[in-house]
Amino acid sequence: MHDTGTAVQTPAESAPGEPDRTPPTAGTGASRHTRRFGLPVATALVMGNIIGGGIFLLPASVAPYGTVSLLAFGVLTVGAIALALVFGRLAHRHPKTGGPYVYAREAFGDFAGFLAAWSYWITAWVSNAALAVAAVGYVDVLTPLHGSTLWTLLAALACQWLPALSNLAGTRWFGAVQLVSTVLKFAPLLLVAIGGLFFFDADNLGPFRAGGESTLGAVSASAAILLFSYIGVESASVSAGEVRNPQRNVGRATVLGTALAALVYLLCTVAVFGTVAHGRLVDSKAPLSDAVNAMFGGTWGGTAVAVAALVSIVGALNGWTLLSAQTPYAAAKDGLFPAAFARRSRGIPTFGVVVAVGLASLLTVYNYTVGSAGVFETLVLVTTFTATVPYLLATAAQIYFLLSGRGDRVRPARLARDLVLAVAAFGFSMWLVGGAGYAAVYQGVLFLFAGVLVYACMAARRTRGASRA
Repeated sequence: MHDTGTAVQTPAESAPGEPDRTPPTAGTGASRHTRRFGLPVATALVMGNIIGGGIFLLPASVAPYGTVSLLAFGVLTVGAIALALVFGRLAHRHPKTGGPYVYAREAFGDFAGFLAAWSYWITAWVSNAALAVAAVGYVDVLTPLHGSTLWTLLAALACQWLPALSNLAGTRWFGAVQLVSTVLKFAPLLLVAIGGLFFFDADNLGPFRAGGESTLGAVSASAAILLFSYIGVESASVSAGEVRNPQRNVGRATVLGTALAALVYLLCTVAVFGTVAHGRLVDSKAPLSDAVNAMFGGTWGGTAVAVAALVSIVGALNGWTLLSAQTPYAAAKDGLFPAAFARRSRGIPTFGVVVAVGLASLLTVYNYTVGSAGVFETLVLVTTFTATVPYLLATAAQIYFLLSGRGDRVRPARLARDLVLAVAAFGFSMWLVGGAGYAAVYQGVLFLFAGVLVYACMAARRTRGASRA
């Protein structure tokens, strides 16, 4: 995660908010685990975080809305690419670890930066809990859990802690797991996306609107669930301080990873809708396995897809575990999060990793022990709201930079294009807040406001420290 060939610099010597740019000297143990990511790994990080557990379970989650959800997928893809372009431009201007936190703080000050960091941190570890829940459905395909709450819970916890161990082993192991999992997941996804078109049967699609909502309401509601599939477009910008040549590679990785993920998503969703009967898809716990079984008969195909789904989810959890520690790491270096979050070992903010996985585990235990119905959908909608907070702040920061003259010196045509993209991404994020629903917004606001107390304590501590200096 550090450049090579320079003298050692302690964290205390780094400028606030700046990533540590120098490595341990040759011969130290940590240097073997520390390296910066290039474009391939940065792109794999974006794709691995976007294509995680979502595509393997979300077709069943949106099936109750009918095929109108396919329209929502198209709208969501356009909005996600707009967000990707905005994040690429912001990362070019501020190539620092922290992503939305860095942009919001630079534009609007400490409190806005803290809200971005806090909400993104919540999104990361709640997403990890949701991904683990998604993984359980495919574990059940391979090793039937027979509805046992204990074994289901243990499987979900194992899916969270194994990627955490990869992170704690250092950036070398993290990069290897991320790249391999991203490559391995594409064979079965392409099998479903392309092969499913040859087995497509329009009779399986079901009604256009299966629920009682209007078309616009159904599109908004299904898009709010589907947003979980696209959370991760900011992955490269969040880890910009760990990417080689971030001004060039972060933007390219963000757009390339989002576009490729969107293509796979759309093809897979259409294929699943066209190969699995609507009535069966609504109740499916492993829709891609059901699609392959419907295409080729038997269960061997579904088993292979279940293995690929677990590889994909583990890869996504590997990436999200890192992201869950990177934003609080950047905020801690600025004194906006507890100092423990700024501790690193082998290039990884280890304290942040352990705390995030611990919180995700507690949330998973709570949801399974209380017997919550629709655990995955509940967690997904909460993350929809919490994810839009840093998205709104980041896109608003881009608008501020462009209108205030603090942006790069660019031609008027380029300025107008960037402004249109930022406004579109902001409006898209606002639309998603409305689509998340009252319950998700209510729970998300409770999570968000809990952070205000943390900010008050941290701000008081910094003020007290400054007065003593």
